[in-house]
Amino acid sequence: QLQLVESGGGLVQPGGSLRLSCTASGFTLDYYAIGWFRQAPGKEREGVSCISSSDGITYYADSVKGRFTISRDNAKNTVYLQMNSLKPEDTAVYYCAADIPVCVPTGWGGLISYWGQGTQVTVSS
Repeated sequence: QLQLVESGGGLVQPGGSLRLSCTASGFTLDYYAIGWFRQAPGKEREGVSCISSSDGITYYADSVKGRFTISRDNAKNTVYLQMNSLKPEDTAVYYCAADIPVCVPTGWGGLISYWGQGTQVTVSS
């Protein structure tokens, strides 16, 4: 069974940090562009960041540039999202996604094949 499993979410104070992990089972992430998306209550799902499969090209939404870092460890079949200087507006359910057809520094696009179940991130004092 093909699965993406996120972990690392939780409650953190403004200015704090969290690291999200996304581990794949049933398939190898090496060949796919991977990304993180988030959805806050009452809002549409938005693309936060993605990383290409071969050359490590990354994309970040303007709202997270300079604060979030995406990385991948192919040996562990895992992708990470390091989130620093967290703000209350970062509160959302964060989803991992694999096989993103387009992931370039200016954006992402296409029909995504695989989604994780999501992990809640709450930034509050």
